[in-house]
Amino acid sequence: MTATAPQPTASRGARRPAQLRAELTAGEAFAAALRGEPCRVVGIGDATTLLPFRRWCADADAADHELLSRCLDTTVDIGCGPGRMTRALLGRGVKALGIDVVPEAVELTRSRGAIALHRDVFATIPGEGRWQTALLADGNIGIGGDPVRLLRRLGDVLASSGRIVADVSHPGGPMRVHKIGLEVAGRRTRRFPWAVVPADRLEELAEQSSLRMLELVNHDGRWFATLEKPG
Repeated sequence: MTATAPQPTASRGARRPAQLRAELTAGEAFAAALRGEPCRVVGIGDATTLLPFRRWCADADAADHELLSRCLDTTVDIGCGPGRMTRALLGRGVKALGIDVVPEAVELTRSRGAIALHRDVFATIPGEGRWQTALLADGNIGIGGDPVRLLRRLGDVLASSGRIVADVSHPGGPMRVHKIGLEVAGRRTRRFPWAVVPADRLEELAEQSSLRMLELVNHDGRWFATLEKPG
């Protein structure tokens, strides 16, 4: 789930009303998916893939808890979606806040008994400079298509010696920035940037972001990384 709203670009010339009606905002597409409508991602390779909203709406599984075991003390869950990770953190005794740009996602997180705010990660977040952990689950290091900008932003959110815990992609190949769109019931969003970060490229990005790599592990086919803000 995204925690920053894609910014529309100005188009040349007027658009016909029919074209405007055919478009969705990213928020509308995510909201439709949260209501159970199939939501497809286009723009990463030749095939379209379904967003795994059913898994995101379920409870955290064993692999999720392995990732969450790296979250220390106060944690802000970036792009919390329907709140499975935020709720699981509370169950582990961790004080957690979820943020998301989709109001329906925030409401679903709250309905699970967790705390969430309708907030863009690049807008002001309560407690800036005091969070011990920032969580980027489900590939959310790709938010905005610029991982260095995102990691530097989270460095501002974290306390001294705070950490970023992230899901990243399998190693191999360069980091790629895709222009992706979301499609629901034949209607599609405008394209927006999303980055895919292979595990073996993360240390380089950490250095560019004034962070240091603490850990990179493969757990049952998922790659988990822990980055630390210098004290």
